[in-house]
Amino acid sequence: MAAVVSARSAAVERIRARLDHPVIDSDGHLIEFLPAVRARLRELAGERAVQGLDTILGAARLVRQLDAVQQRTLGAIRVPWWGLPARNTLDRATAMLPRLLYERLDALGIDFAVLYPTYGLFAMSIADEEVRRASCRAFNEVAAEACAGLRDRLSPVAIVPMHTPAEGIAELDHAVTDLGMRAVLVAGAIARPLPIANPPRAARWIDTLGLDSAHDYDPFWRRCEELGVAPTFHSSGMGWDGRASPTNYVHNHLGNFALAGEATCRSLFLAGVPWRFPRLRFAFLEGGVGWARDLYAGLIGHWEKRGREHIAHYDPAALDRPRLGELFDRYAPELFRRHRAGLDESLQVLSDPTEDRARIDEFASCGIARPEDIREIFTERFFFGCEADDPINASAFDVRQNPLGARLRAIFSSDIGHWDVPDMSEVLCEAFELVEDGLLDERDFRDFTFANPTALWAGRDDRFFAGTAVEAAVRHSLAAQRAAAPA
Repeated sequence: MAAVVSARSAAVERIRARLDHPVIDSDGHLIEFLPAVRARLRELAGERAVQGLDTILGAARLVRQLDAVQQRTLGAIRVPWWGLPARNTLDRATAMLPRLLYERLDALGIDFAVLYPTYGLFAMSIADEEVRRASCRAFNEVAAEACAGLRDRLSPVAIVPMHTPAEGIAELDHAVTDLGMRAVLVAGAIARPLPIANPPRAARWIDTLGLDSAHDYDPFWRRCEELGVAPTFHSSGMGWDGRASPTNYVHNHLGNFALAGEATCRSLFLAGVPWRFPRLRFAFLEGGVGWARDLYAGLIGHWEKRGREHIAHYDPAALDRPRLGELFDRYAPELFRRHRAGLDESLQVLSDPTEDRARIDEFASCGIARPEDIREIFTERFFFGCEADDPINASAFDVRQNPLGARLRAIFSSDIGHWDVPDMSEVLCEAFELVEDGLLDERDFRDFTFANPTALWAGRDDRFFAGTAVEAAVRHSLAAQRAAAPA
């Protein structure tokens, strides 16, 4: 192994010498060894399930055989292709072989890595329930076994399908209680067929588990809270409106994780999920933090204009009709005067007095009483996965521009194993460039690579990191965060 695993580069050594804390990578990737997954899936559900999984994994090849009309009808898009390391053979092997990654962590400058699936990401969206659930379980069992004996520095992530709360709870329990997995990936956006006869595959709506969902997912969130795990989301928005090109993957990929993360985050917030489950923390991965700043600022702005205490400003009943009539008669041009009798009717578009007043408080489910409540959720309960080379990462810590001086919880998420990272050995250096460029200070970088991941994964206790190489540092960090928290 010593002949394969290189020592730390001078650049990584220089950075690590400046840090007084471990580096936690909250979103690396394993490239699963499919023969092992197929063998486990065959044991769990038989050959039909294996064929079903292979159909999904081979979808890109099938799509290439369709013409443009067939692709549009089926909702088929240009999906990821050439998405894994090839020229960099060591990195490809590293993503496939957990023990090799374990041996290389020091050279990468990473102390602890949370590892998400690659092929397993497709399993959550399989339409056939039996194949979907069995595939997710097979991926989970293989990942847990592949990382056995390495858990002090590697944490494999369990895949949790969410077409119904019951299937989510079943796999959550198996992964956490039976397999001992501590991190879970929740399917945060479910494409459901429209309620029409024989809908084409393209005729789907996106259920984001909160507002207007097809199911009540509170039992699932409650079970997460009981087990002490943080729901994390790594959903894709490829194939949604505006990202459904059948010819261009780049078109579909740009901003897709931000789109999906924003949709789920907004849905959970407006449905009041963070308010009803105050011990839960949620992470939205790989989409960066720019969308979170926009959503956070937008929610404050909308609450201040359309919250229950403010919406009355636009109540049609508050309009002074005689005064408006006087102003109309004084200032209206002749063209308008000829239609004076229709004035009352013209006032009702976008200002309908018959609107159901029981529904006018659209923040009613949130548990929000003031803007500071929104800030608390976005700075204490929500976490945002940011790749190392994203220059927008610094904006999470910009208290001058973020409303109410918020420091959003950006977390270092390398994405090693995928095409975003041509060379694993450079991820720490890329992340640290924001410090070297003066956009972050070293306190910000500590939060980004250690304190924020600690707060996400450890939650209210440090069981997540029990027995790991960073356990002592995490315990010290949590104690400091609790001491600094307002009473």
